[in-house]
Amino acid sequence: MYRKKILVAIPVFNETNVSNIVRGVKNFSLDVLVIDDGSTYSLREELLNVENVHMLVHPRNLGYGKTIIDAYRYAIKKRYDYLLTIDGDGQHEPEEIPLFLNSIPFYDYDILSGSRFLFPFKPGEDVPEDRYRINRKITRIVNQITGFGLTDSFCGFNMYKVEQLKLLRLTEYGYGMPLQVWMQAWRMGLRVREIPVKLIYKNLAKHFEGALEDPDTRLRYYKSIIRKELGDAEHSNITLCRTNKTLKY
Repeated sequence: MYRKKILVAIPVFNETNVSNIVRGVKNFSLDVLVIDDGSTYSLREELLNVENVHMLVHPRNLGYGKTIIDAYRYAIKKRYDYLLTIDGDGQHEPEEIPLFLNSIPFYDYDILSGSRFLFPFKPGEDVPEDRYRINRKITRIVNQITGFGLTDSFCGFNMYKVEQLKLLRLTEYGYGMPLQVWMQAWRMGLRVREIPVKLIYKNLAKHFEGALEDPDTRLRYYKSIIRKELGDAEHSNITLCRTNKTLKY
């Protein structure tokens, strides 16, 4: 159906009904890679009846960022043209994949990023308040630095030109890994465009593990990633900000 070679990567850690998501993706005749981040049940057995699914399995939980880094590396190694990432927890719907596919080939951008907040909505029952608030703060900081004009810096529903992923040197294994992507994409001169995707929170009670459950700790962690990338940029003699605005941390 599509002349370009496309891979869809699905990170999974103890999510249920992953096989339904995989089948939904395969309805579009796309290659599928599932990255099992140390799930405590046999995900491989769940996918036994789904044909032609590639899997990478971490022996233990290494972090969301590591699953995406592995997806990037796999796509590069196998020489795919495009990589689409979609979360395995049901918060992204495979039915929206054509929104990305219909934009191929990308001429004017390198990353097509889904946004749950591109259109205005009222925070409340649809999204945990602290996640929305932190997303807004971090997105504003990222935009001040990069000029990307993002509305959602943490959406996992994205498509990339694989050739451009070769420019990134990613090391962040945690939930803040997308921020490292944005900062390095800016440094490398990559171009970004957003498209609207549905705002879905299947489980409003879902929480972060350990210290990141505290919103203030989580916010400091995200900011620390941005600061580190800015430090790396400074050491590489790259202009830290292309505007005269003062960054507010």
